[in-house]
Amino acid sequence: MLDYKLSEISVYPVKSLGGISLQSAAVTDRGLKYDRRWMVIDADGMFLTQRTHPKMALVKVRIEGDNLTFSHKHNFVQPITFPISQYTDQTKDVVVWGDSVKASFVDKTVNDWLSTALNVVCRIVFMPDEAHRLVDSKYSQKNEIVSFADALPFLIIGEESLNDLNKRLVEKLPMNRFRPNLVFSGGAPFDEDRWKKFRVGDVIFSAVKPCARCVITTINQVTAEKKDEPLKTLSAYRTQNNKVMFGQNLLHEGMGTIKTGDELEVLEWK
Repeated sequence: MLDYKLSEISVYPVKSLGGISLQSAAVTDRGLKYDRRWMVIDADGMFLTQRTHPKMALVKVRIEGDNLTFSHKHNFVQPITFPISQYTDQTKDVVVWGDSVKASFVDKTVNDWLSTALNVVCRIVFMPDEAHRLVDSKYSQKNEIVSFADALPFLIIGEESLNDLNKRLVEKLPMNRFRPNLVFSGGAPFDEDRWKKFRVGDVIFSAVKPCARCVITTINQVTAEKKDEPLKTLSAYRTQNNKVMFGQNLLHEGMGTIKTGDELEVLEWK
């Protein structure tokens, strides 16, 4: 029996801002608790990401008790802290990858802070519990919902898959280039491509599609500098339907708490 272990858990409370590494996390109906529940938008309600605004990589996010704290990795602006529950009655239909979602505005002071940190006029919104954004119908199984994530609630990557890539690169890359929620140890490179269903704790996950990678993977998450790698190298051996694939997107059944060190049990192979 293959020995797979969950080695990293990460949430990204604000879409395209910094992630938070956790030892344990609650699995909710739309993914990990707090994952991509906030999003940065422009004046028209369109979402902003590192694809067009690489400086978003420089904003760190922390959860401390009932508060969110934003800080700048280069101390360009002083940190700001605000309550997780701090959002207004004012709502707006915002757009993320063609989906229109009714979201709540957060306080103006946070908007001003982000506008200064990113050097672009922007606002931040929150997805309240009553907002239900459905998973893409091509992949949904039971009308699942998702946060402001690109398409599906989870992304998983194996440590050995990154090791395989790094053997081919001159400059080794950290896992944060790929912004997964779950990382596992054990097995062989790209074992995750062969899974159909697996269990972690009390939660069953289904691998429904390989993750097509974009230019965010080429952005250094410390400096916000953009280069050619890893897409240049990955395109030579990880291309499918003219898209570069790395990692697996997941749906899930059930809720519960998952922890680093948990066994990952494959229930069904492709």
